[in-house]
Amino acid sequence: MPDEAVKALVETVYRNDSRRILATLIRLLGDFDLAEEALQEAFFVAVERWQRDGVPDNPRAWLVSTGRFKAIDGLRRRARFAASQAHLMAQLEALEEAQWSVEDVQDDRLRLIFTCCHPALAADAQVPLTLREVCDLTTEEIARAFLAAPATIAQRIVRAKAKIRDARIPYQVPSLAELPERLDSVLRVIYLVFNEGYSASVGNELTREDLTREAIRLGRLLLELLPEPEVMGLLALMLLNEARRPARTSASGELIVLDEQDRSLWDAQMIAEGCALIEHALSRGEIGPYCLQAAISAVHAEAPTAGDTDWAQIVGLYDVLLQALPSPVIELNRAAALSRRDGPLAGLTLVDGILQRGELLDYHLAHSARAEFCRQLGRVEEARAAYQRALELTQQVPERRFIERRLAELGRT
Repeated sequence: MPDEAVKALVETVYRNDSRRILATLIRLLGDFDLAEEALQEAFFVAVERWQRDGVPDNPRAWLVSTGRFKAIDGLRRRARFAASQAHLMAQLEALEEAQWSVEDVQDDRLRLIFTCCHPALAADAQVPLTLREVCDLTTEEIARAFLAAPATIAQRIVRAKAKIRDARIPYQVPSLAELPERLDSVLRVIYLVFNEGYSASVGNELTREDLTREAIRLGRLLLELLPEPEVMGLLALMLLNEARRPARTSASGELIVLDEQDRSLWDAQMIAEGCALIEHALSRGEIGPYCLQAAISAVHAEAPTAGDTDWAQIVGLYDVLLQALPSPVIELNRAAALSRRDGPLAGLTLVDGILQRGELLDYHLAHSARAEFCRQLGRVEEARAAYQRALELTQQVPERRFIERRLAELGRT
């Protein structure tokens, strides 16, 4: 294979599989930083070796083995010069005895999520750590998602890594007896992974299919472990939203809002699976936030056209969801639904109330929603100011272009 082709293949493997490989190396090496170094070394070696010897049959397994051996070699070199050789030698012995198989690589990301969500870790560090290590989001991207300073997020991640190392928190899926108490954090993390893929926080693309597909895969694994209604609800919610992905952008990458999407492009098989899952979950009688959100998505998915959407039912579901999970973001989503049932003034009144409380002031979708309601009401200057604020806050290129188009339309009014 030509050198350039090998380099391109290595880049593809890194883009698609590096986080799975890192998850396995973290479990084998017991140290986040050592695993990260081993991962980088393995990919560096791959460029040279695969050009010389050819591409291995299983590149992912080859990279895990190479990374593990590189880490062992590095520890041996350090042990020769370190004063505390006993600790390093013990670490070396554990590494050399560690067993793994190709199948482990597939499921290690779920193990890593449970590790990152261990109750021994600070609650405000669990999700940032998972998004950083499992999804490869940058500290800046995570900070934007949490409306926090990057330095604050970085400190939380560093402290959490140290806690895992020092407390020797195991890299494993908990027992069936322990699963229920750990479930909420893991469901939240998987949904955040999906959301980052469904609507990327930054970049030139609206979506990241690698993250949505991975979140759905993890949701299926979790459902096998614990077939509870909220697990079914989360998987249904992800499937129903992912089903709409092909229609959310044009061929040129422009954002298409829900009302204007070509519903023939929606994935009918995913919708059928999602609707069956949520129906089964609701029949169990335990209705939680993920089930309610999935039920809202099912109402959208089952409407043949935008005009056929049962907005009264959606508003009612949002009312119940707000009682179960009070949140300004859910209030914002309810405002959008209420505007479709009762008119844009009803939606605007709710959004203004949220902003006047000082909530969502730095959330671009709140300002976009306000701008849209003002535009529909003919309040052009208010709409222009709100769109301008939304434009200042968003880092995603398709959303920026959409807002710029709206501003241009207002300029012609």
